[in-house]
Amino acid sequence: MQNLLRILAYLKKYRHYALMNILFNVLTVVFSLFSVVMIIPFLQLLFGKIPMVMQQPALRYSAEYVFEYFKYLLSVEISTSGQLVALTKFCVFIAVLFLFKNLFRFMAVYFLAPMRSGVVTDIRNELYQKILSLPLSYYSKERKGDIIARLSDDVREVEYSIISFVEITVREPLNIVIFIVALLLLSAQLTGFVLVMLLVTGFIIGRVGKSLKQQSNEAQNIQGRLISIADETLGGLRIIHAFNAEKFMLEQFKKTNARLFGVSTRMNSRRELSSPLTEFLAICVVCMVLYYGGSLVIEHNNLEAETFIGFMVLFAQLIPPAKNFSTASYNIRKGLASAQRIFEVMDAEVKITEGTNAKSISAFQSSIEFKNVSFAYHNFDDKKILDDINLKIAKGKVVALVGQSGAGKTTLVDLLPRFYDVSQGEILIDSVNIKDYKLKDLRGQLGMVSQESILFNDTVYNNIAFGIENATREKVQEAARIANAHDFISKLEKGYDTEIGDRGSKLSGGERQRLTIARAVLKNPPILILDEATSSLDANSEKLVQDALTKLMKDRTTIVIAHRLSTIQYADEIMVMQDGKIIERGNHLGLLAKGGTYKKLVDLQAF
Repeated sequence: MQNLLRILAYLKKYRHYALMNILFNVLTVVFSLFSVVMIIPFLQLLFGKIPMVMQQPALRYSAEYVFEYFKYLLSVEISTSGQLVALTKFCVFIAVLFLFKNLFRFMAVYFLAPMRSGVVTDIRNELYQKILSLPLSYYSKERKGDIIARLSDDVREVEYSIISFVEITVREPLNIVIFIVALLLLSAQLTGFVLVMLLVTGFIIGRVGKSLKQQSNEAQNIQGRLISIADETLGGLRIIHAFNAEKFMLEQFKKTNARLFGVSTRMNSRRELSSPLTEFLAICVVCMVLYYGGSLVIEHNNLEAETFIGFMVLFAQLIPPAKNFSTASYNIRKGLASAQRIFEVMDAEVKITEGTNAKSISAFQSSIEFKNVSFAYHNFDDKKILDDINLKIAKGKVVALVGQSGAGKTTLVDLLPRFYDVSQGEILIDSVNIKDYKLKDLRGQLGMVSQESILFNDTVYNNIAFGIENATREKVQEAARIANAHDFISKLEKGYDTEIGDRGSKLSGGERQRLTIARAVLKNPPILILDEATSSLDANSEKLVQDALTKLMKDRTTIVIAHRLSTIQYADEIMVMQDGKIIERGNHLGLLAKGGTYKKLVDLQAF
């Protein structure tokens, strides 16, 4: 229920559409009621089945008076105009009533459409905003495909199920209430019997659909796993083919898809049961009402025959909205399962936050300092990835981090932009704890070029200008020249407006890396992080990229992680890391002279 209320809270923004929808739904029901009520007494009078009422009945507040006065008007029209003319006028009048009924029904849907689409758009925007704000540690525990499934399939299910339920709960109760009021005017005793029957029917339907939410939640989780497999397949096709793993991946996909088939079949079977079950129960209720009402007419004389006929005609109008309502109750269980998955992401804790009195930082002044820094991911165990790191980097200096894989180098630099927060200790920039800075300002001081060239399926221009406000073509081209990228960009089919494909798949490794360097050049940060930026390149590409990096590093404070000697031998200070600790520090020649771990790494070229 709480998730339903949270979804309904999004409707507040669109309440004016909701009010118009309610108004036109009321008009639809009223015109539907009159069109049904008028037909039977008119035909009875027209064909002489009941006597004409030529004297206006005395005013009194009862259903009988309404029917008598209605018969009086019809009788006067028939006697004045003649049967054929009266029939013609009545047919035109009924057609006009149905015209307005359907016009109002369209207007109700017309005003519902922006409310329905708006709520879904708002949910999707808020969910995506939360996805952007969650720390990297959250995604180390979640499947990417499952997150995508929540953003797409689950949001769509909320639209189809819950928002459709909202539509029905606005329209169908109006139908039910207005027709029940009309039934009460005809016979309060018979209407009471009808309400009891409807409550019993609703209880039975609710019991049958009780497990639908749990099955739907399971189905959505499996759907997320299926999307994860598809995403991993598309990202790893080269490795799949190289290791002849097509059969293995196909079996994984088939196995997961078979689980989805089983759960979906059970869930859809239970959901589809709602329509025939509701119809059967509705017929049972009709039969019982017919029997009970008939006994009131035949044996007890508590009800006039024509009133009973009118009652049954009106009661028949209750069945479609009641059926729609019960079907919607099945669907909403599926929608609530999707809403729960959506709110699990929305309610996830954003651990990387800034203080209420966070400071601005517009320029880097003096130094970066890691003081007694320790860190553990806490994903599977409490093993420390970094242990009591102490490091001070003066402005304008180049510091290199070397060590074998798993030493903690990348984790150390990831703490600086607060991708993660330290477990112990503190990181200072200009003697201020980075947690005391505004997050946007802090990251504005940093530029990053990583081993993996992270690009987007967009144009060259937009990838270089990514995240840079007020970037101009001249500045983008200048950044590309500094990054040794302008020449190859100019040779592309559309130059800077060329689409580079998914993750830059249309470019070579060296070209992709030079675009990421151009992006960092355009940002012009005072602090630069280079995370193995040349390790995956061939010799020719490395030379071009290394030259671009040298230009980028000029007059900047730089932290370099590298596996190649050419990248770090000219660093002002080299930190040798092992098992999360700094075990050696010094410059290239000094560390070589010590003959320790650094010399062994150089000899092996095993950074």
